[in-house]
Amino acid sequence: MRFLHTMLRVGNLQRSIDFYTQLMGMTLLRQSENASQKYSLAFLGYGPNPEHAELELTYNHGVDAYDLGTAYGHIAIGVPDAAAACEKIRSGGGNVTREAGPVKGGTTVIAFITDPDGYKVELIERRAL
Repeated sequence: MRFLHTMLRVGNLQRSIDFYTQLMGMTLLRQSENASQKYSLAFLGYGPNPEHAELELTYNHGVDAYDLGTAYGHIAIGVPDAAAACEKIRSGGGNVTREAGPVKGGTTVIAFITDPDGYKVELIERRAL
């Protein structure tokens, strides 16, 4: 078995594509439109499947917001420097909700941001990336 992708429903597809490509450094891998079923898809990542897991963004036509509920946690992304990533995201208009620093009770440096739809993204510092 292999982890392939995570899907998030988004309220504005282009806004989310811009966030994940411009602020998070992902590449738009492919995009599709299903007009008859009223949805659009965009797949992003740091490389294509099967070598890398992807992020699938789904836009259901006419739906501009979702209730995220309490079951969703976060997406985790490795970064070489969490503080620098926070600064880049903040300067690009992104929302940093927890500054870079050690995880409670440990030494791993983490930070949290939210994407334009309010999904939490954890940045985990991995110097060897």
